[in-house]
Amino acid sequence: MATSSGNTAISTSGSDGDQNPMKLDERKRKRMESNRESARRSRMRKQQHLDDLTAQIVQLRKENNQILQTINLTNQQFLNVDAQNSVLRAQMNELSQRLDSLNGIINDMNALGNLEDDLGDFSLMDGHFGNIVGYNHWDLGYLNQPIMASADALNY
Repeated sequence: MATSSGNTAISTSGSDGDQNPMKLDERKRKRMESNRESARRSRMRKQQHLDDLTAQIVQLRKENNQILQTINLTNQQFLNVDAQNSVLRAQMNELSQRLDSLNGIINDMNALGNLEDDLGDFSLMDGHFGNIVGYNHWDLGYLNQPIMASADALNY
């Protein structure tokens, strides 16, 4: 009986063994399909991510080119303004020197006029200046004021 119960146990396990390989094959097949589908979705996500990164590269390159163009344009404008500024500074320096020179002449003329007034008591004619004493042709009101440069003088 032990043999028959042993056989029964074996035949019971044998019949379970027959169903298990079919169930295992079915499970294995379903698992493989599931893995394939998961891998397909993963590849699709990876491709989408790659496409997004490629589009981002194109957009960033376009923005970079626009920024470079703006920088180049701004740089060119700066160089133009700097060159104009240099010209204006040179003109300003030249005009300042001319103004200083003219103001020096006015000061010298006023000093000579004051000298004529001081010498006027000693003679009627000033032989050096050729003027009649008492009349100072250098003593004009506008000569006592400094000369100011105007904006029009810069455009000569």
